[in-house]
Amino acid sequence: MIGLFMPLLFAQQPPQPVPAAQGTPADPYAMDLDSLFNTKVTTASKFSEKLSDAAGVVSVVTQDELQRFGGTTLLEVLERVAGLSISSTFLGDSSLITIRGDQTRANAGHILILINGRPVREILEGGVSSDILESFPINTLERIEVVKGPGSVLYGSDAFAGVINLITKKAEANEFHVSAADGAAGEESVTENLLFQRGDFNIVEGGQFHAWPRWNITEKALGVAGTVTTQDDTLRDDGVGGYLGINFKGLSFMSSYTGQESSSFVRGIVGDTRLKRGFTDLGYTLQAGAKWQMAFNYTYTRSVMDAPDYPTIHRDSYEADLEWTNFITFSENDRLTFGTVYNHIDGVETFFGVKPNLIDAKGSRNAGEGYVQYEHKLTDDIKLIGGVQLNKIGAISINAVPRVGVVWNPSDHITMKLLYGSAYNAPSLDETLLNHPGLKGNPDLTPEKVGTLDAQVTYQNNRLQMSVDYFESRQTDLIIQNGAVFPARYYNYPEPIHFQGGEAEGKYYLKRDWFLTGSVLYQVNDSGPGAKNLSPSPNLVGKAGVSYLSANGCTLSVFDAYQGQIAGFLSPLNPPAVAFPSISTHARYDVTKRWIKNDARGIALFLNGDNLLNQPLWLPALGSNTANTIPVIRGRTVLFGVEVWQKQIK
Repeated sequence: MIGLFMPLLFAQQPPQPVPAAQGTPADPYAMDLDSLFNTKVTTASKFSEKLSDAAGVVSVVTQDELQRFGGTTLLEVLERVAGLSISSTFLGDSSLITIRGDQTRANAGHILILINGRPVREILEGGVSSDILESFPINTLERIEVVKGPGSVLYGSDAFAGVINLITKKAEANEFHVSAADGAAGEESVTENLLFQRGDFNIVEGGQFHAWPRWNITEKALGVAGTVTTQDDTLRDDGVGGYLGINFKGLSFMSSYTGQESSSFVRGIVGDTRLKRGFTDLGYTLQAGAKWQMAFNYTYTRSVMDAPDYPTIHRDSYEADLEWTNFITFSENDRLTFGTVYNHIDGVETFFGVKPNLIDAKGSRNAGEGYVQYEHKLTDDIKLIGGVQLNKIGAISINAVPRVGVVWNPSDHITMKLLYGSAYNAPSLDETLLNHPGLKGNPDLTPEKVGTLDAQVTYQNNRLQMSVDYFESRQTDLIIQNGAVFPARYYNYPEPIHFQGGEAEGKYYLKRDWFLTGSVLYQVNDSGPGAKNLSPSPNLVGKAGVSYLSANGCTLSVFDAYQGQIAGFLSPLNPPAVAFPSISTHARYDVTKRWIKNDARGIALFLNGDNLLNQPLWLPALGSNTANTIPVIRGRTVLFGVEVWQKQIK
């Protein structure tokens, strides 16, 4: 049945008006253990609220978890989140995150990544995210919020299967951190982070560089004439990124850079892929009245991809958003969020494999959106949510996506949610304009659509947080390639795809020093009788971690992220996409607490170990037109490092 979807699978917020609640304090011995009970989130509704009240199924990576389990890249951190799994493509997106098994595109176009609520989209291919996942400086993060399910009512295109919001720190003291680490196999990492606060003036800055050991592989693929080609090569995986955030009263400025160099696998030829992305947001928050707050944002994102080896292409695109958002609190029982967005995208793709150089795609598109969401507390225990977004994308007819839900708190510790939401994914510039000799765009494409039903039960107390969720999604008008004709052509697939499954998640502070976490996801997908498991994602994903953090500054944590085998990829030319555990560890010893005892400066030794079982990972080669696999994660990597810091405690 997987052959039905081969062309599909293998084809090429404003600043929060309410200050986001701070995550769990860095020192768990200084925290109140009701932190799980009072976890605050902002992504589901664009304002700060308790996790139990949020109009969505949300997982939070707290500051405490970021410190306990460590990690070198954002991808490593997200791999530990309930309901998420990793994936890869043959060319432009070597690192992907999948939510609830939804990988019906050959890129990350079904997940919207935000930085402090602002979108960071790539719009030429329609969803490249590897550079952010590999290079965004995670040392600047306060927490990460992952909303599973549609988010287009508030965030527009790409918020299809979920939204990942990277929420950065806010300086409350003047601090500077720097770390350097190295490994026996050649792996290396350097990070730095600056926090500066003077009155209402606030700066958060951070940088990150890493290089994984070179990986010697033998890769097999079907060549142009259908013959099997074999190539020995050495792969590289390097990333560099930076972030700067400045706040002064109601004004805010954010900017980030992420760059990655990895490998591509095209028709048996192994080459380099180089991704770069610049992001800037300028915002202003205005108190328009006692109960009315406005936010104005201008967001600009530019994405560049170069493949200097075959197929020797260059992509350059940008997106500009101008958004006006309003937050009105009529009473403690009624809140209204509404706004408008003007969007402009522009891009060009050049193919250097012919003379003269060929412009594969070049064009631009304007779009307008209007959205509204209303939340009303019917009683002290029951809250109703309703919302809709209307959008007009280029020449495409006006489109509407709704959202409704009910949140019931029968007791202080139990929450029940029943939610329905719709979302869309607009066709990319390549999908509408591409004019490659072997693949043509289609200007008549309509947006992909999804409708998702969620039913969740959550229990929370001062040390325990656990939830069980059932979901069912129906995707329509999926954009795929018709490979039965030459040249191939993009079109909207006429049959719907159904996803359904369940997930469970739990967190538990046994004591202040011991922390346990775990989750399990099981999903199935089909397009009618006999057409099952069309998404090249595992049906089963299980995760578990344990962490010990002592009062004297000693940290030891172990985490296992297990992904089941992927149907249809057990007999490829390369190693199969088998089930695998991904065991990681983080150890840290704060020398300051025991030996220096100086609150103003410190030093710590740390170790990050990934893929401890030394099992190389090959995953489906999305985009390659064959049921083959490509190398994604090399064997074991271990980094030994030192961290030093200087603080000026207020």
